[in-house]
Amino acid sequence: MLTLLDEREPVWFPDPSLSDDQGLVAVSESLGPERIKSAYQRGIFPWMKMDFDPHFWCWFSPNPRMVLKPTELKLSKSMERVLRQNRFEIRVDSQFEETMRACASSKRPNQESTWIEEDMIRDYSQLHQEGIAHSIEAYEKNELVGGLYGLAMGRVFFGESMFHRKPNASKACFAHLAKVTESEGVDLIDCQVHSKHLESLGAREIPRHEYLDSLPQLLAPLASVVNWKRFSET
Repeated sequence: MLTLLDEREPVWFPDPSLSDDQGLVAVSESLGPERIKSAYQRGIFPWMKMDFDPHFWCWFSPNPRMVLKPTELKLSKSMERVLRQNRFEIRVDSQFEETMRACASSKRPNQESTWIEEDMIRDYSQLHQEGIAHSIEAYEKNELVGGLYGLAMGRVFFGESMFHRKPNASKACFAHLAKVTESEGVDLIDCQVHSKHLESLGAREIPRHEYLDSLPQLLAPLASVVNWKRFSET
């Protein structure tokens, strides 16, 4: 039986370990910053809105889970050459909302439409103002050509989406994310679900129970170990 979340109790979720391997945990009428934060702390994330009435948001905790340890990042020789040549200017938190909108408009294989809708952009932008959501952006001649965004709590970066308008731009952002998080003590980048692109960068799948069991320790304390302001000012 699928759970409809109570809008009067935005931080409550059912146990994600009890959902099937697809990982649909619950549905809700709305997102909201507090519900989003509570979800990630429990290993759950909003993935899509139903494309039919009543258009509820769907919350997932898939099994297995795709993750990357920053120390296990893999870069091809050609990608290492791109980074050495400083082909892109990398910035942190310079254009968060623009990065989300670019991710929303990015075409993806086997996907007819985006899950990044206006209410999601609004709520994640609020989390950005709170210092919880962050973006890594790639620029070429001062033009935004790639980026990614996600949430940072404790020793985890919860990746959400990425885009590129020039080859290797999103990979350059991901490499910068791995470098920053490794240097600041982040142990895990959550990549959510499998993709060949992420696998090529060193991400791997682990059982859901292993991911869920690791979160309490990784999120104590809850504040991100990364000083994001320091990186956004450089």
